[in-house]
Amino acid sequence: MDAKKFFIDSLNESADTKHKIREQLMNEVLSAVDLLVDCYKSGNKLLLCGNGGSAADSQHIATELMIRLSHHIQRPALPAIALTTDTSNLTAGGNDIGFENVFARNVEGLGNKGDVLLAISTSGNSPNVIKAVDMAHQKGMKVIGFLGGSGGKLKPMVDIPIIIPSSNTQRIQEGHITVAHIICELVEDKLYG
Repeated sequence: MDAKKFFIDSLNESADTKHKIREQLMNEVLSAVDLLVDCYKSGNKLLLCGNGGSAADSQHIATELMIRLSHHIQRPALPAIALTTDTSNLTAGGNDIGFENVFARNVEGLGNKGDVLLAISTSGNSPNVIKAVDMAHQKGMKVIGFLGGSGGKLKPMVDIPIIIPSSNTQRIQEGHITVAHIICELVEDKLYG
């Protein structure tokens, strides 16, 4: 492998994906912002779930909302819970009710009507995320999907599908966190700017 070529090609592919996000996803991103602003104005909360890198993104995004993203805005915490952080909960759930049920069980226990679930799956086909979305709808929650590729099985299941236009997992993950930062900053601005 030519490392210099790989370096340049990777950055070009990443930049190209961001350009496609700009061209294709503005309406979906702004709809997600409006949904979250309405959620928070109504006194509700955001739950987040995903696997692997998407689990880390869940924690990252929840932190941006609970603590703050923009240091020029002083504001109260915005309630956001990553369902990916409690190892005792995840391992007991995986052992006792099956790993495919761990997020759904937490949505069942923590979710309320008017809350929002941010379901993250680069393939759109993660079984435990699919079950979490099903449970969210049973609880009267709206769902934003951070997806990739074709959107997978989750595309028709979520209220707002934000599908990063790439089939490369790395580029999809980069797109997810870029879009998340935009959403968090706009939510902050609309609520407290």
